Amino acid sequence: MFGAVFGAGVVGRAAERGLLEVHAHDLRDFTHDRHRRVDDAPFGGGAGMVLKPGPIFEAVDQVRCHNPGPVILMEPWGEPLSQTLAAELAAEPGLVIVCGRYEGVDDRVRLGLEAREISIGEYVLSGAELPAMILIDAVARLIPGVLGDPGSLDQDSFTADFGGYPQFTRPAEFRGMKVPEVLLSGDHRRIREWRRLAARRRAGQMERKT
Repeated sequence: MFGAVFGAGVVGRAAERGLLEVHAHDLRDFTHDRHRRVDDAPFGGGAGMVLKPGPIFEAVDQVRCHNPGPVILMEPWGEPLSQTLAAELAAEPGLVIVCGRYEGVDDRVRLGLEAREISIGEYVLSGAELPAMILIDAVARLIPGVLGDPGSLDQDSFTADFGGYPQFTRPAEFRGMKVPEVLLSGDHRRIREWRRLAARRRAGQMERKT
């Protein structure tokens, strides 16, 4: 899954240039039984299976030999992922992301590894691989040199105080919908003011939704 997503695009190009590395580790490589089991039934009963602590601890111990970054658990009840949090994580020497499956991971992983729990939203997915990819993408693009145009960061939604402004490109009219005249005027002062006001309106819409 990770190779398919990060083999191309911004993260893939950054990896080719040596700006970052993304490694996926199979927990089954850290098991010691012939069935290579990484999960077991939950104590106290209940449906589903729980990822065992042993393989996770061994995997993290090995990864930490060359990656001293914090351990992160992707959990729906965790700290909400934001641009501010992504910038904080981009300053770390690396990240060790544990992807849960089934009914989750043994809670001793969180306690023993002092894992930081991060959420991309209050909903349930089949596993934490997709949330981990979202976190990696959000963090990677903030690493210096990853984006071809550093100015792109300054105009990103959520980087400034507002939520981003509407964007338009050619043609100037499409199916009866016209690009705002101010954007065609060449008056950069008016354009900046229009964008600032449009971003404020969009930020207000976001606040009402929440």
